[in-house]
Amino acid sequence: MKLSAAMGRIAPSSTAAMSDRALARRAGGADIISLSVGEPDFATPAHVIEAAKAALDAGDTKYTAVAGTLALREAAALHFARDLGIAVPPEQVIVSAGGKQAIFHALVATLDPGDEVLIPCPWWVSYPEIVRFAGGTVVPLETTPASGYRITPAQLAAAITPNTRWLLLNSPGNPTGSVYPAAELQTLGAVLAAHPQVMVLSDDIYAPLRYTPGHHATIAAECPELDGRVLTVSGLSKSHAMTGFRIGLAAGPAWLVKAMGKLQSHSMGSPSTNSQAAAVAALEGPQDFLIAWCAIMRQRRDTVIAAINAIPGLSAPSPDGAFYAMVDAGPHMARFGDDQALCLHLLDNGVAVVPASAFGGKHGFRISFAASEAALEEALRRIAKALS
Repeated sequence: MKLSAAMGRIAPSSTAAMSDRALARRAGGADIISLSVGEPDFATPAHVIEAAKAALDAGDTKYTAVAGTLALREAAALHFARDLGIAVPPEQVIVSAGGKQAIFHALVATLDPGDEVLIPCPWWVSYPEIVRFAGGTVVPLETTPASGYRITPAQLAAAITPNTRWLLLNSPGNPTGSVYPAAELQTLGAVLAAHPQVMVLSDDIYAPLRYTPGHHATIAAECPELDGRVLTVSGLSKSHAMTGFRIGLAAGPAWLVKAMGKLQSHSMGSPSTNSQAAAVAALEGPQDFLIAWCAIMRQRRDTVIAAINAIPGLSAPSPDGAFYAMVDAGPHMARFGDDQALCLHLLDNGVAVVPASAFGGKHGFRISFAASEAALEEALRRIAKALS
């Protein structure tokens, strides 16, 4: 018996693998603080929970339209306009089982062998794996802390070939927390305008979690010359602490959204009915709690960055968004050999983090600060002791 060639092109999720290791250690009685998964520790807002309960009580438990209920697509259109500055009709919105599935469907629906996808690196672990599964070729665009983990127009222009099909952008970014200002997106848009075969997938799932002043900038809003070539992905997992509800949102050109719906009809059908009802409440209900949540995350960020930079051999720039920090541990590589061994050593000392190599980086690890202040302080104390 054998698996498909597509399965042979991908690797398991490294973030999930580290989380599974931490859970296994806990099940065996070990005291493990997991800072490996991007999951807010906040409770889902009460009005969202009540909307899910009300849907169940009303017997709203049947299939919906594959692309999502009209009520949710209208609420999503409101979200894209209000929060991202993108005017889009509900017909050009699709609801999926999490943002990851929207990205999967978009790439699988559009990539053929030989097609190239440009991905800034370090990247979210699933981007390159989805591209490879679809038969595309990953073209890394290397970034550094000095560049704010952002690509430059010159770098983009040099990487585009006749085979380039997509550019993937993630702002705020996972795993770096990088945020693209409007002016930089506009310069990237000017490059892309000369290459009409290149689509842009803009992953804005962390948009509400920014620590920079001003509005959130996304390429669909900042670069109208790219109209018809941008798919914007959003969702509620990170911003509204709804990871288990599995609701993702995507807005883009009608032909692409239609193709994604076609694929979705054969892969998972419609998203969960009561989850969609909860998502309507999340999008149309009060948003003011996000200000307080963001302030808490900012404080956690400051705590983590100060503590990391105080540990000999570790350094990390302060992220502008999301709830991750990329930690450089280069001076420790002579001792451990690689970042996998370093992270296993930290796991042995009670802290689960993800090696930088999982994100296309090297010589370090990603730490998530979506945990309580007490858990973060204890985890950082353990890291310092483990490396002393």
